[in-house]
Amino acid sequence: MNILLLGYGKMGKTIEKIALERDHQIAGRIDADNHADLANLEPDDVDVVIEFSSPESATENITYCFERGWPIVSGTTGWLSHRTEIESLCRDRKGAFFYASNYSIGVNLFFRLNKVLAHFMRNYPSYQVSMTEIHHTEKKDAPSGTAITLAEGVMEHLPNKQRWVNKEPDKALITSTDAVEIESLREGTVPGTHTVRYDSDVDRIEITHTAHSRQGFALGAVVAAEWLVGREGVFGMDDLLGEL
Repeated sequence: MNILLLGYGKMGKTIEKIALERDHQIAGRIDADNHADLANLEPDDVDVVIEFSSPESATENITYCFERGWPIVSGTTGWLSHRTEIESLCRDRKGAFFYASNYSIGVNLFFRLNKVLAHFMRNYPSYQVSMTEIHHTEKKDAPSGTAITLAEGVMEHLPNKQRWVNKEPDKALITSTDAVEIESLREGTVPGTHTVRYDSDVDRIEITHTAHSRQGFALGAVVAAEWLVGREGVFGMDDLLGEL
């Protein structure tokens, strides 16, 4: 199939490599430097779009794809305040939209493990939950979309946690609050490390997912694109993993 890459940074280049290895073609490579070239593509030139652009341009990019009738797989984070309107627009246009904060199969298993642990911990209020996420210094948004998804999973099962907050740098964690505190660190070229911890006076329970490279994220995005073609509606990794 013909894949349009919207966003051609390190992730876009990794996705391209995997897509070509899986016998797909690249219909275009659009980034901030050549965004005007997007208008040169005809609707029939593209079978599916994989979008890893920027928080500032994601909503406009996704909307444009709906207007062209292109199914779109989005992995950009930091724009989710517009998610409800984007999903409504997709349904109105009878389009196809696939969003995940993280396309790694391992991370999505980690999401499920996080919910199970939170369910167990709801009866033990002496444990205080907090999170840390570490990414490369080029990542623009904080906390990461993956960390937000983890926090939402915790909130589903801990009734006293109603929101998440980003921990201020060099500030101690707050232990008596209705919020899940997320510490965001930006270091070197780290692809992504996420830790959820439960601390008490006597011990600590923690689970961690560490990505070794971008390969797992990129492969998941390409598999999602293969799965999305020919469908209509709004989808996520639970839909994909349920079928796989």
